[in-house]
Amino acid sequence: MKKIPQRTCVLTKEKLDKKDLIRIVRTPEQNVVVDETGKLNGRGAYLKKDLEVINKAQEKHILDKILNVKVDDSVFDELKKIVK
Repeated sequence: MKKIPQRTCVLTKEKLDKKDLIRIVRTPEQNVVVDETGKLNGRGAYLKKDLEVINKAQEKHILDKILNVKVDDSVFDELKKIVK
């Protein structure tokens, strides 16, 4: 049986399968992008694929703290499109 990769949501602290999460990456150039492939180079953080979680992460600025950079609202707009 193949092992399913597990990651932790930075907001809810739930351990979930990697496919149930969205990866957000701070690239070496200090840009923040949504990584749908899960393979981009840089500092990554995972959020649960849930609109409520994404909205709460935006309110609490959790990605700003974890990625040590100001996350633009356009990143959250992109996350919301992916979840819908």
